[in-house]
Amino acid sequence: MIIIIGAGLSGLLTAYRLKIAGIPFKILEARERIGGRIHTVFGTKNTPVEMGATWFGAYHTHLMALLQELDVHYYEQYMEGTVFFQPFSTSPAQSMQLPSQQASYRISSGTSHLIDILYKKLDPEDVLCHQSVKAITFQNNAVIVKATDVFEPSHVVLAIPPKLWSKKIVFTPTLPDQLKHIAQHTHTWMEDSIKVAVTYAEPFWRQKQISGTLFSNTGPITEFYDHCNRGVSTFALCGFINSSFKHLSTVERRAKVVTQITTVFGRQAEEFMDYKECIWSEEADTFEVSETPLFPHQNNGHPIFGNSFYDDRLFISSAEASSEFPGYMDGAVHSGNTTAKKLIDLVQSV
Repeated sequence: MIIIIGAGLSGLLTAYRLKIAGIPFKILEARERIGGRIHTVFGTKNTPVEMGATWFGAYHTHLMALLQELDVHYYEQYMEGTVFFQPFSTSPAQSMQLPSQQASYRISSGTSHLIDILYKKLDPEDVLCHQSVKAITFQNNAVIVKATDVFEPSHVVLAIPPKLWSKKIVFTPTLPDQLKHIAQHTHTWMEDSIKVAVTYAEPFWRQKQISGTLFSNTGPITEFYDHCNRGVSTFALCGFINSSFKHLSTVERRAKVVTQITTVFGRQAEEFMDYKECIWSEEADTFEVSETPLFPHQNNGHPIFGNSFYDDRLFISSAEASSEFPGYMDGAVHSGNTTAKKLIDLVQSV
């Protein structure tokens, strides 16, 4: 049996490939939910909004191939109409023209739909939540994984961000020094992001030929986009706010967000149904304090993560470990596919 630590996109995909190959496994997930940094929540009128990973492009070929394989539909991000930019707090928002760029896409029914499809391909008893791994011991003839329960697999896959496993799991024997150092200095994508969404009964911005897109240097919002569903039957605006606002209360953050979008989009922005937010630095199963400041994507895709350890009994699979588009959903897919192939080849060669 193989233990996969983490039920995010890379972990679930690794498991799916193993199941197809007939190789037994268990996924251990610390959270009460699956999906990791993919997290779609639903507001009034069942309006889906993304608190985690959202956008991708046609150049993300590994993700595109997986969506096609699983028959998961997607649609283009709405960008028609006026785009606003706030350069200074002392001046009003300016309308602007975006340069020609490649389209970005969103998954129909929400990004978590991809997670749900993968989960439904597995047996529920093979995906165990509330299993926070504390220690992994590699002995001559055994591997012992201590979580809420104890497991004795043949191999282990680390499908969570490197900084998490390097700081939260006790390895015996200890991790190689170079691996530990690089992992502890690997940036976890979105770990300090704040995602915000506001839902509405009507898409008033579209009715006024406004795209819903806002870029701002003044804050709290830094980027905002139209977030209507594919059928345009639910309506929302969604994006990011500056991470420095995490120190405010939810009520204070919401008030500042509503003030900003009202200033930009008009009084109708005050008439929202739901305000949803996710402060990823408060997610203990995503965020871990860095000893020194890390720049975005630091050490993402480092070649060391492509190696196996402890006599081919430990493998690394996560978005940050991917050699292609590390940190993104496409990287998670590439990493899951690559790790699964290594394991399948190894197990079937015995």
